[in-house]
Amino acid sequence: MRIRWNVLFPPVAAALAIVATGYSAEPTDSAIRYPSVQLAQATSPSDRVPEPMIAPRLDPAVEARAPDCKACGVCTWNRSGGSCCGRHAGFLGCSCDLDEPCSLFKNCWLTSCLGIKVGGWVQQGYTVNGEDPADGFNGPVALNDYHQQYQMNQAWLFLDKPAETDGCGFALGGHIDLVYGTDWRFGVNSGLEDRITANDSPYGMVIPQAYVDLAYNDLTVRIGHYAGLLSYEQVPSVLNFFYSHSYTMGYGEPLLVTGVNANYKLSERWAVDAGFHRGWMRWEDNNDALDFMGGLTWTSSSQNTRLRFMVNAGPQDDAGVEDQFVYALIWDQTFTRRLRYALQHVYGFTNDGDLFSNRDAEFYSLVNYLYYQINPCWSAGLRLEWFRDDDGSRVAGVGSVGRYGWASPPGFAGDFAALSVGLNWRPHANVVFRPEVRYDWYDGAPNRMTGELPFDGGSKDDQLTVGADLIVTF
Repeated sequence: MRIRWNVLFPPVAAALAIVATGYSAEPTDSAIRYPSVQLAQATSPSDRVPEPMIAPRLDPAVEARAPDCKACGVCTWNRSGGSCCGRHAGFLGCSCDLDEPCSLFKNCWLTSCLGIKVGGWVQQGYTVNGEDPADGFNGPVALNDYHQQYQMNQAWLFLDKPAETDGCGFALGGHIDLVYGTDWRFGVNSGLEDRITANDSPYGMVIPQAYVDLAYNDLTVRIGHYAGLLSYEQVPSVLNFFYSHSYTMGYGEPLLVTGVNANYKLSERWAVDAGFHRGWMRWEDNNDALDFMGGLTWTSSSQNTRLRFMVNAGPQDDAGVEDQFVYALIWDQTFTRRLRYALQHVYGFTNDGDLFSNRDAEFYSLVNYLYYQINPCWSAGLRLEWFRDDDGSRVAGVGSVGRYGWASPPGFAGDFAALSVGLNWRPHANVVFRPEVRYDWYDGAPNRMTGELPFDGGSKDDQLTVGADLIVTF
């Protein structure tokens, strides 16, 4: 029997809230046994949940703090004095500890002489769809959209020079990413990647970020191509718990932009962002009209609670007359040393954005995240999402829709929902294995352009997928 979103979502969301509020806040462990994620937005966790940073960054820079790599990444002795490596790989309550991750570029001249961090990772995965779709794709699921086909999602290399002032003085920094893999189809910026890779290729190259940071005291100005401010889930796979992504991340947010952003730390609790850019996923402007992006971030004195409100406003059409507005509200809460919860709400509309009339087009969503750290080697997570595409203007195929991508155009005026349950296993400080089970369902009319439903090649309104990926950092 198919599960209906309007029946399942309210009680499960309520249960998540009850579970969350039943725990008292405790100080979090500041030790992060993973590549440091200098991230602006509320970072979603993988293993030990990283502390989200106030300054807006999307820079998964490797912090190899160990003096050498002789003991990197081994599952060491537990607190009782015995080795946990041979006891269920650190599962079933074993207090497994991971050493610092190794970095191939730790002693290179860029790092030792110039202070430029160099690193990266390779992410590869595989997904099986229970419907066995004839077209070989998992519908609108992002970014593991291939059925029964190996995907090297990301081969990622970055160079990072933080602009760190500690609140006093001037600093210059910057960041650049270079990525090759199947995820390129979800990261194409008009005027950049569409000139690098042919549109009929399943694999391609993208440059998610290339920017310069100018910092003075508590002010940081970013100039170039960088991550948007509205996202909870992020483009780099190492910053997310799950292999798959939410509809909100895939279809409801400006993931990457090109422009200028200023971040100012007002106090220990408050930070403000404001800037302008050329539009959603655009390297070159298409309409001579700039978007505004900005908002506020508040952090509690205990660092356990973070609230972020960000907006983006500006026309995306070539004529520059259809103004689009979207806001994101994110609550990120650490309840105990093991338990963390996050809630993201997004609302957006486009003037005259309905593809079939002159009406405005709306979309909105709620995404729940619940994480539990079993020990440093194992953690569990749950994600429950409801995404309403009110006028069928958002959810659509990406990449080369005619040959190497999901072929349905926009037109699904209805409700998408997804329940994902997964694990993260870290047998080594540089390795994470992320299996997950995901159930998607759609409650709405068939696509108004094609008459199809979103799953199983256009014939079904639900699907069950099982996927896993392996990430190795360097």
